[in-house]
Amino acid sequence: MIEIERKFLVLSDAFKTEAYNVTRITQGFLNTHKERTIRVRLKGDCGYLTIKGESSKNGLSRFEWEKKITIKEANQLLKLCEPGVIDKMRYEIKVGNHIFEVDDFFGDNEGLIVAEVELENENETFQTPNWLGKEVTGQIKYYNSQLSKQPYNTWKS
Repeated sequence: MIEIERKFLVLSDAFKTEAYNVTRITQGFLNTHKERTIRVRLKGDCGYLTIKGESSKNGLSRFEWEKKITIKEANQLLKLCEPGVIDKMRYEIKVGNHIFEVDDFFGDNEGLIVAEVELENENETFQTPNWLGKEVTGQIKYYNSQLSKQPYNTWKS
């Protein structure tokens, strides 16, 4: 139940041709406190309720608990969420022994493309695809819970 992941910006849309799965995701947040985030997600034809704990100091790991719920339950819970819904397309790409999840955002976060790779331990090595850019692991502004409150289109360059 500990999630270990690294997060990166994406340099180009070359990842799209490498994806083996593409899914539309809509998500909202019942709570965006830094010590606990409660997320409601519609992913394809499934709903999910996820609770995440506070990130470690290096931003690599945190507690994560997720439960599959019905679409009806997810839609009802989305009505209770804080303002700022996240809408994105997720591309799953196998690179070596790992799966990169690349999120291409819509709406107020359009133009932002972020890749994540989950690891078994914090020191695990992985292959880096040529479209992978600057690492942003631990930078809170790239967390979806923060993008719902301070979307990408409000950032100053």
